[in-house]
Amino acid sequence: MYISEMKRYRQFEPVLISGFKMLEWNHPEHNHNHYEFIFIREGVGRHIVNGHSFPYEAGTIFLLGPDDQHYFEIEQLTHFVYLKFTDAYLGRDTSGATPAIQQLEYIIKSRETHQMGFQLAGEDKLVIEQIFDILLLFKKDQIGNQELIWLQLFSIAHVLQRNMPELRSSTKSRDLQAMFCYIHKNIYDPNCLRIQMMAKHFNIANDYLGIYFKRQAGITLRDYIQNYRSTLIRQRIAVGRVTLKEIAAEFGLTDVSHLTKIIHKT
Repeated sequence: MYISEMKRYRQFEPVLISGFKMLEWNHPEHNHNHYEFIFIREGVGRHIVNGHSFPYEAGTIFLLGPDDQHYFEIEQLTHFVYLKFTDAYLGRDTSGATPAIQQLEYIIKSRETHQMGFQLAGEDKLVIEQIFDILLLFKKDQIGNQELIWLQLFSIAHVLQRNMPELRSSTKSRDLQAMFCYIHKNIYDPNCLRIQMMAKHFNIANDYLGIYFKRQAGITLRDYIQNYRSTLIRQRIAVGRVTLKEIAAEFGLTDVSHLTKIIHKT
């Protein structure tokens, strides 16, 4: 019932850039059908995401995914800079860019990043600030600057990956957060996700790894990996840019039939 009453913003363009200043937030709590990087150029306040409140200040950057519910409580005049993009944008023709896309996907598919945001400092904060200033320059001709915007998106993902908030979460154990991080990073390499490999990586007994994960996450390790992989594969298929054989190869699957089984199991 709560979600059905939620205002939903829909974006049909593959990518959009916007920048504006506000003293008072004038949008209702809402969700949307796209991803959003929200950079706080200046200002102080709180960001309420999925019912959780997080402070922001100049230099903070938030990442939201489809269906995340949010709004802002502004305490001081805030300059927001938005970079919005859809799954279709991620599926554009990107010959030779697969590693960069996977890095971006690792960031945007990790639910932990959608809650806490990124509190950057030092050079990383300065770099992100300059990237968003560049994006604002592209705002007037977003179609003509699509390739340049695409490159900035990769740059943002690279910087944020160094600042993943998983190990800063107070709601889950640090060990579980590290496991989430490991799974998301290695989802394209089935060998790395074998119990023996993960147990060795985390210096934990093979038999105990699955028990620990189920107890902490409320889902079996196998189901979590299958669900996460299936979500990524379904999004690849929906975009329609690559063949099933190419998708199977990307995820290290033996053949298309193996890929089909994964989809039908979830």
